[in-house]
Amino acid sequence: MSLTDKVPPEQRAAIQDTYGCIKWDLKFLPLGETPESQQEKKEKLKMMAQQTNANPEEVKLLMKLTFYTQRKQVKQGKNIKYLLEEWPFWFDELGMEVHFKELTGIGLKETFTRNVDLKGKRLLNYTNTVCVNKNKKFLQALTKFKVMRGELSGCSEDVKEMVLLLLSYFDEKEDAMFCYVEDTCLAGEVQMDQGHLTPIIVVCGRSCYSSRRFMLSVDRNIVQDNIPSFVSALCMMFGSYYCVNIHYPSELASTLECLQRCFFSINPDKGSKVEKTNTSCLHVNPRVLTLIQDLSDHEWRDV
Repeated sequence: MSLTDKVPPEQRAAIQDTYGCIKWDLKFLPLGETPESQQEKKEKLKMMAQQTNANPEEVKLLMKLTFYTQRKQVKQGKNIKYLLEEWPFWFDELGMEVHFKELTGIGLKETFTRNVDLKGKRLLNYTNTVCVNKNKKFLQALTKFKVMRGELSGCSEDVKEMVLLLLSYFDEKEDAMFCYVEDTCLAGEVQMDQGHLTPIIVVCGRSCYSSRRFMLSVDRNIVQDNIPSFVSALCMMFGSYYCVNIHYPSELASTLECLQRCFFSINPDKGSKVEKTNTSCLHVNPRVLTLIQDLSDHEWRDV
């Protein structure tokens, strides 16, 4: 049990989940808005979620205008099932982009893909040339991923390799981030492990490489059952930690903070989003800091 488990939801969120946020606590409704107009917009969003041809720009605008009410309900400790029913677009890529941008000031997928372009190849080069010589277990993991990847190439495949290698580098649990099911599995058939309360990417297939469909589970609820791209699934998994006030599990602390700092450009100078551990009082996870420094050193020598 973590330090924050015994306090009320509002107080618990305030302890850790303001981390990396610029608009976590809104005191006032947007100009011109009333509780009634917020409710009307929320009902309109629910109605649009039933349509196949909803205007994406209108959805984004309505999500932005109702951000105040969304945050209020998270702070009240509303559960995932309630949020999913009341705000169906929140767990849609479109809606989560809006909420995450309002909350953190950062474009979720846009920032990630830009940073992958800038840093992804460097990280893979470092893990493929330096890390393999330092650690036999890491070499075995890298070899396994190469076989699974086969001849596949492209940005999405690089991202899969990058995330799996980060988990191996930090010796963190793959099953804390991914759950594997049959490729034909339906959302109602997914059996989530009792421990899987944090956001989990459900991989429909034997591996991240072979899968052509992903789902997202939050608090053991499938909140999105058809995500075609691994990059989208990863961004939504990461975004969920912020959008619904979930702290990083200790078994993924280093991998998530590395993604946060290097690829999502969230670099708070104090605090932590990790559930209470012996190191959570430090401003930057020392293992993440070491990797960043080693990468810089490697690039400098590589020139």
